[in-house]
Amino acid sequence: MSKRLVVALSGGVGGAKLALGLSLVLPADELLVVANTGDDFEHLGLSISPDIDTLTYALAGIDNPATGWGRRNETWSFMDSIGALGGEDWFRLGDRDLALHVERTRRLRLGQTLSEVTADICGRLGIGARVVPMSDDRVRTRVRGDAGWIDFQDYFVRQHCRPVVHELAFDGVTLARPHADITAALRSGDVRAVIVCPSNPFVSVEPILAIPGMRDAIKASGAPVVAVSPIIGGQAVKGPTAKMMRELGLEASAAGVAARYGDLLDGYIVDHADADGIGNVGARVTIARTLMTSLHDRETLAGVTLDAADALASQR
Repeated sequence: MSKRLVVALSGGVGGAKLALGLSLVLPADELLVVANTGDDFEHLGLSISPDIDTLTYALAGIDNPATGWGRRNETWSFMDSIGALGGEDWFRLGDRDLALHVERTRRLRLGQTLSEVTADICGRLGIGARVVPMSDDRVRTRVRGDAGWIDFQDYFVRQHCRPVVHELAFDGVTLARPHADITAALRSGDVRAVIVCPSNPFVSVEPILAIPGMRDAIKASGAPVVAVSPIIGGQAVKGPTAKMMRELGLEASAAGVAARYGDLLDGYIVDHADADGIGNVGARVTIARTLMTSLHDRETLAGVTLDAADALASQR
């Protein structure tokens, strides 16, 4: 009997795009999406989970196609009013988006876990695939720039990624535990593939991998691990990945991302633009179109990634 379950590690817009593609080519009960929560923070008294929300909106088909984050057909009366009152309006919360944050915050204060809240909201939005936070324990990504340590959302949104990045840290990660559904899935013996979505390796994927036991559990699953490069032609499709790599003294390339993941990877999907310079990255390379501008692109790349994983599994 062939193995069925696909575990996808996701953060940010690129991760959500591939997760959507996977949801289109897999039965709902065969996809488990692990969401980065290192980006989570508290703002205006609300608990914000940007990567979970980006995934949720994308999988529910209600995401904003222009930005990749937030909800489509959004209105901004709340933020306009906050700004007029002199409040902090640098992190934009649309009126429809705000409802989710208010409800999440209410439930968390009642004692529900983040994973319980996420599962219920996904169910109410008609999402069949499981979306699981990497941990119910608090982990917060921090960035050290020239002026010292700042919260990730301060760096990413308020300062528009302008500070030079010297170091990254994940506060709380040493005490965090992988969500039980993730470890149970990886130990089940039924994992077809672990897919590392085309997300920023530093602030979207590494917080997941930094949770004690997570990387070892992935390796012990026996499933092929296949990553999709977030870099095309030396540039990130979206976000500060290439900038961060250069500032941290790393090669801003698809090969540089593979080197960052190291021996975790069995397979690696890179764009045609990087085919000539990819070289030997210690994983089997598949060349494909990785830019996902349409729903068809998402679905096609998901199929390519699964085919690459199946080919690796057949040789074990």
